[in-house]
Amino acid sequence: MPVVAVTVDQLWRPQPGGIATYARGLLRGLRQLDSPWRALALAPRGGDTYGLDVPVRHAPLGVRGVTQLWSRWPLGVGPGVDAVHATSLAGPFRGAPRHAVALHDLLWRDEPSASTPAGIRFHERRLRRVLERDDLRLVLTSPPLVDRLRAEGVDAARLFQVQMGVDDDVEPAESGEVRALLARHGVHGPYVLYAGTREPRKNLARLVKAHQAALALAPDLGPLVLVGPAGWGEESLDAAIVLGSQTRALFKGLVREAGIFAYVPLREGWGLPAVEALALGTRVVVSSTTPSGWGNNEVVAVDPLDEASITQGLLDALEQGDDDAARRQRRQSVATLTWRACAQAHLAAWS
Repeated sequence: MPVVAVTVDQLWRPQPGGIATYARGLLRGLRQLDSPWRALALAPRGGDTYGLDVPVRHAPLGVRGVTQLWSRWPLGVGPGVDAVHATSLAGPFRGAPRHAVALHDLLWRDEPSASTPAGIRFHERRLRRVLERDDLRLVLTSPPLVDRLRAEGVDAARLFQVQMGVDDDVEPAESGEVRALLARHGVHGPYVLYAGTREPRKNLARLVKAHQAALALAPDLGPLVLVGPAGWGEESLDAAIVLGSQTRALFKGLVREAGIFAYVPLREGWGLPAVEALALGTRVVVSSTTPSGWGNNEVVAVDPLDEASITQGLLDALEQGDDDAARRQRRQSVATLTWRACAQAHLAAWS
């Protein structure tokens, strides 16, 4: 049985983000498949396996060390691996007969506030090395990337588009636990939720102002609640309630209990939080630049650069149905987004 080594280094980073969710989901999907591939997780040095239900092979260096060296040396890959799947541009890109790398976005070009100057240089160098390697296949989780890379001269035979999943094996926290957490922060009724890292690209300054304007017209919206890592940026968030990072179960419980989930980034490669909210039946306001909302009639799409558009979007979402039938329809709109289907789509890239 051939073995694919899937990198999970993102779990060791300060803001794991969507790539960590993707790595976990891909491994889960592979376990569900009746496929010829057996997966192992390739991780930096460390004892914690973060609950991964597959064998874990550790590299001899920590996350900073492997990030620096994986582009040239396949630290930790070792013998018996038939394919390496790098879940990000961190690598590695060698060490097995077949290699693939997931590319999620070009945000360092499209929205420079998403990265530091050093980060921009890092991503450009890694992308250049990847594109120069004719034997390395690219798995694309963002629909616009296929046409963009083909326009840059990348052979279409190297490009494999996949869709990420929204199902996982973590159940949302019970309503009582969620409400107790909210009560400790002064929230006792309806609320609007944002989930994700707090950084300039996520457009929180406009969301906060738009929410305040909408709240003046519709007090039933309740406060704006933010959940997720601190990230970086200097936006004033005094008008919002910040919960910080929470467990996966509490995150899902907060999304399920929210009156509206608001996700209006300036740019996004895919936008997993928006479809995760739909999968829990929650009303969603999402920026028109977020691909995961494209073509889904269950979301309220807004212009992320226009505070008035975001304000109106919140008010429009509040008018949507929120009974069992409406919530079921929202869940159904993303029912095909499973990690099993995502894993199945990867197999062609490793063949």
